[in-house]
Amino acid sequence: MSAEIFSILVIALLIDRLVGDPDWLWSRLTHPVVFFGKAIGFFDDALNRGKVSDGWRKMRGLAAILILIAVSMAVGVVLNRLFDVLGSLGFVLEAITVAVFLAQKSLADHVIRVARGLRRDGLSGGREAVSMIVGRDPKTLDEPAVCRAAIESLAENFSDGVVAPALWYALGGLPGLLAYKMLNTADSMIGHKSPKYLHFGWASARLDDIANLPAARLSVFLIAAGAYFKRGVEEGRTAIDVARRDHHFHRSPNSGWPEAAMAGALDLQLAGPRVYGGVAVDEPMIHGSGRAVASADDIDAAVSVFYSACSAMTLAFAALALAFLAL
Repeated sequence: MSAEIFSILVIALLIDRLVGDPDWLWSRLTHPVVFFGKAIGFFDDALNRGKVSDGWRKMRGLAAILILIAVSMAVGVVLNRLFDVLGSLGFVLEAITVAVFLAQKSLADHVIRVARGLRRDGLSGGREAVSMIVGRDPKTLDEPAVCRAAIESLAENFSDGVVAPALWYALGGLPGLLAYKMLNTADSMIGHKSPKYLHFGWASARLDDIANLPAARLSVFLIAAGAYFKRGVEEGRTAIDVARRDHHFHRSPNSGWPEAAMAGALDLQLAGPRVYGGVAVDEPMIHGSGRAVASADDIDAAVSVFYSACSAMTLAFAALALAFLAL
């Protein structure tokens, strides 16, 4: 950690907030995460095959993710040294590189489309938009469930799409950021409990849980800060209280923290029973005493809290940059 790292991170967060992931750019260039996916796919094809024991398949998966993390860290070291040599230009290029791996605007834009879809085309429009950001079967969702799904996705991805990459960059520079993004991409591709990946993706899923642990807890306080500034003192306090009380209702050891915080901030029930790939997941409602029926207006409120939480994080990193400069 240094004043330079925090300064670059603040600029990157501002770039991502204003620019996001423009279609005109990534329709012409290949996003770095696509390369991560291809590397993961290579190891999947090469090692997740043949008739072997479950334990040996786990070891293959562990070896694969450790190699992928090591390679991504090595790339981060090379980029870091290159940017150092380039001086001021390198400073700007590193900030742009970090911004590419953040997801403030792109995440909010996807969630806002759900509210717009509901208002423009009714339930069918909302289902179509929410199917782009959640894994559950949209055909099983009524309008309040569509709204809850969008809000839950916003809260969960705030943690692992914004807070976690920012935190790992702050702690480990470009090597830390690229290692985290490789691991998080692997978890999304092979970390689920399907028959094919139950054992091969086990290591990726467990390591991703560990890597996201600090960001998930930190996201609670950021969402509480966002709720405080946008909705009031009581909402900020409730966000923390509900997160502490109900986070364990979620099947994920990390996702329950930001989702519960957002439920408290909005005074809204989240999670509960839902269907993924035809399989019902029966979980209790987070913040069961909150409002039961979500609407498109709640999506708008959640995005407002989200952006306020992002601003709180950016200001916190700016304060840290000034503190390190003063040393």
